[in-house]
Amino acid sequence: MANQKLDKLDKQILRMISDDARVAFLEVARACNVSGAAIHQRIQKLTSMGILKGSQFIIDPEKIGYETCAYIGLNLKNPEDFDHVVEELKKIPEVTECHYTTGNFDMFIKIYAQNNHHLLNIIHDKLQPLGLSSSETLISFHSAFNRQLPVADFMAEED
Repeated sequence: MANQKLDKLDKQILRMISDDARVAFLEVARACNVSGAAIHQRIQKLTSMGILKGSQFIIDPEKIGYETCAYIGLNLKNPEDFDHVVEELKKIPEVTECHYTTGNFDMFIKIYAQNNHHLLNIIHDKLQPLGLSSSETLISFHSAFNRQLPVADFMAEED
Protein backbone atom coordinates (compact mmCIF):
# COMPACT_ATOMS: atom_id res chain seq x y z
CA MET A 1 0.00 0.00 0.00
CA ALA A 2 1.31 3.43 -0.88
CA ASN A 3 2.05 6.04 1.75
CA GLN A 4 -1.01 7.93 2.88
CA LYS A 5 -0.96 11.71 2.53
CA LEU A 6 -0.60 13.13 6.04
CA ASP A 7 -0.34 16.77 7.00
CA LYS A 8 1.69 18.31 9.81
CA LEU A 9 -1.17 17.99 12.33
CA ASP A 10 -1.67 14.29 11.53
CA LYS A 11 2.05 13.69 12.07
CA GLN A 12 2.06 15.60 15.35
CA ILE A 13 -0.92 13.57 16.60
CA LEU A 14 0.74 10.30 15.59
CA ARG A 15 3.93 11.24 17.41
CA MET A 16 2.04 12.01 20.62
CA ILE A 17 -0.24 8.97 20.67
CA SER A 18 2.52 6.57 19.67
CA ASP A 19 4.41 7.66 22.78
CA ASP A 20 1.34 7.16 25.01
CA ALA A 21 -1.89 5.68 23.63
CA ARG A 22 -3.68 6.72 26.82
CA VAL A 23 -2.93 10.43 26.42
CA ALA A 24 -6.13 12.46 26.68
CA PHE A 25 -7.42 13.98 23.44
CA LEU A 26 -7.66 17.30 25.26
CA GLU A 27 -3.95 17.15 26.08
CA VAL A 28 -3.16 16.38 22.43
CA ALA A 29 -5.43 19.24 21.37
CA ARG A 30 -3.62 21.69 23.65
CA ALA A 31 -0.20 20.57 22.40
CA CYS A 32 -1.37 20.87 18.78
CA ASN A 33 -3.18 24.16 19.41
CA VAL A 34 -6.51 22.90 18.05
CA SER A 35 -9.87 21.89 19.54
CA GLY A 36 -10.59 18.53 21.14
CA ALA A 37 -13.19 17.93 18.45
CA ALA A 38 -10.53 18.42 15.75
CA ILE A 39 -8.33 15.79 17.41
CA HIS A 40 -11.25 13.40 17.68
CA GLN A 41 -12.01 13.86 13.97
CA ARG A 42 -8.36 13.36 13.02
CA ILE A 43 -8.14 10.17 15.10
CA GLN A 44 -11.26 8.88 13.32
CA LYS A 45 -9.74 9.80 9.95
CA LEU A 46 -6.42 8.06 10.77
CA THR A 47 -8.35 5.00 11.90
CA SER A 48 -10.53 4.88 8.79
CA MET A 49 -7.39 5.24 6.63
CA GLY A 50 -5.99 2.15 8.37
CA ILE A 51 -3.01 4.03 9.81
CA LEU A 52 -4.26 3.57 13.37
CA LYS A 53 -5.43 0.08 14.20
CA GLY A 54 -6.92 0.76 17.61
CA SER A 55 -5.47 0.81 21.08
CA GLN A 56 -5.14 -1.94 23.62
CA PHE A 57 -3.62 -2.95 26.88
CA ILE A 58 -0.70 -5.33 26.42
CA ILE A 59 -0.80 -8.37 28.70
CA ASP A 60 2.53 -9.93 29.65
CA PRO A 61 2.00 -13.63 28.77
CA GLU A 62 4.55 -14.80 31.34
CA LYS A 63 2.71 -13.01 34.16
CA ILE A 64 -0.45 -15.00 33.40
CA GLY A 65 1.26 -18.38 33.19
CA TYR A 66 2.47 -18.62 29.58
CA GLU A 67 6.18 -19.16 30.13
CA THR A 68 7.10 -20.53 26.68
CA CYS A 69 7.20 -18.38 23.58
CA ALA A 70 7.94 -20.16 20.31
CA TYR A 71 8.19 -19.31 16.65
CA ILE A 72 7.20 -22.12 14.33
CA GLY A 73 7.84 -22.33 10.61
CA LEU A 74 5.13 -24.35 8.88
CA ASN A 75 5.13 -26.13 5.54
CA LEU A 76 1.82 -27.36 4.20
CA LYS A 77 1.24 -30.62 2.36
CA ASN A 78 -1.10 -28.72 0.05
CA PRO A 79 -0.20 -25.03 -0.35
CA GLU A 80 -3.66 -24.39 -1.81
CA ASP A 81 -4.97 -24.95 1.74
CA PHE A 82 -3.43 -21.66 2.98
CA ASP A 83 -6.73 -19.89 3.57
CA HIS A 84 -8.24 -22.87 5.38
CA VAL A 85 -5.13 -23.30 7.56
CA VAL A 86 -5.12 -19.60 8.47
CA GLU A 87 -8.78 -19.83 9.53
CA GLU A 88 -7.99 -22.88 11.67
CA LEU A 89 -4.95 -21.15 13.22
CA LYS A 90 -7.22 -18.24 14.22
CA LYS A 91 -9.18 -20.73 16.35
CA ILE A 92 -6.08 -21.64 18.40
CA PRO A 93 -5.85 -18.96 21.11
CA GLU A 94 -2.18 -19.63 21.81
CA VAL A 95 -1.27 -18.60 18.24
CA THR A 96 -0.79 -14.84 18.41
CA GLU A 97 0.72 -14.10 14.98
CA CYS A 98 0.72 -15.69 11.55
CA HIS A 99 2.79 -14.53 8.58
CA TYR A 100 3.03 -15.68 4.96
CA THR A 101 6.73 -15.92 4.22
CA THR A 102 9.35 -16.51 1.60
CA GLY A 103 12.25 -18.87 2.14
CA ASN A 104 12.07 -22.22 3.88
CA PHE A 105 8.49 -22.00 5.18
CA ASP A 106 5.02 -21.43 3.78
CA MET A 107 4.03 -19.55 6.92
CA PHE A 108 5.52 -18.58 10.25
CA ILE A 109 3.59 -18.36 13.52
CA LYS A 110 4.22 -17.05 17.01
CA ILE A 111 2.76 -19.08 19.83
CA TYR A 112 2.62 -18.87 23.62
CA ALA A 113 2.34 -21.97 25.79
CA GLN A 114 2.27 -22.52 29.53
CA ASN A 115 5.38 -24.69 29.34
CA ASN A 116 7.21 -27.03 26.95
CA HIS A 117 4.76 -29.87 27.58
CA HIS A 118 1.83 -27.60 26.69
CA LEU A 119 3.72 -26.50 23.55
CA LEU A 120 4.19 -30.14 22.54
CA ASN A 121 0.46 -30.78 22.99
CA ILE A 122 -0.43 -27.77 20.84
CA ILE A 123 1.93 -28.89 18.07
CA HIS A 124 0.75 -32.50 18.19
CA ASP A 125 -2.97 -32.01 18.79
CA LYS A 126 -3.74 -28.69 17.08
CA LEU A 127 -1.10 -27.98 14.44
CA GLN A 128 -0.27 -31.38 12.94
CA PRO A 129 -3.92 -32.13 12.02
CA LEU A 130 -3.93 -29.00 9.82
CA GLY A 131 -2.06 -30.86 7.08
CA LEU A 132 1.57 -29.96 7.71
CA SER A 133 4.31 -31.61 5.73
CA SER A 134 6.90 -30.27 8.19
CA SER A 135 7.51 -27.69 10.87
CA GLU A 136 10.44 -26.21 12.72
CA THR A 137 10.11 -24.79 16.22
CA LEU A 138 12.36 -22.13 17.72
CA ILE A 139 11.86 -21.39 21.42
CA SER A 140 12.53 -17.84 22.55
CA PHE A 141 14.35 -17.64 25.87
CA HIS A 142 13.65 -13.94 26.35
CA SER A 143 12.59 -10.96 24.26
CA ALA A 144 15.39 -8.40 24.24
CA PHE A 145 12.92 -5.71 23.13
CA ASN A 146 9.59 -5.31 21.39
CA ARG A 147 8.55 -2.04 19.84
CA GLN A 148 6.55 -0.34 17.15
CA LEU A 149 8.20 1.45 14.29
CA PRO A 150 9.44 4.75 15.76
CA VAL A 151 6.93 7.24 14.36
CA ALA A 152 8.98 10.30 15.26
CA ASP A 153 11.97 9.15 13.19
CA PHE A 154 10.30 8.33 9.86
CA MET A 155 7.73 11.11 10.08
CA ALA A 156 10.40 13.79 10.68
CA GLU A 157 12.09 12.92 7.37
CA GLU A 158 8.94 13.92 5.45
CA ASP A 159 8.38 17.31 7.13
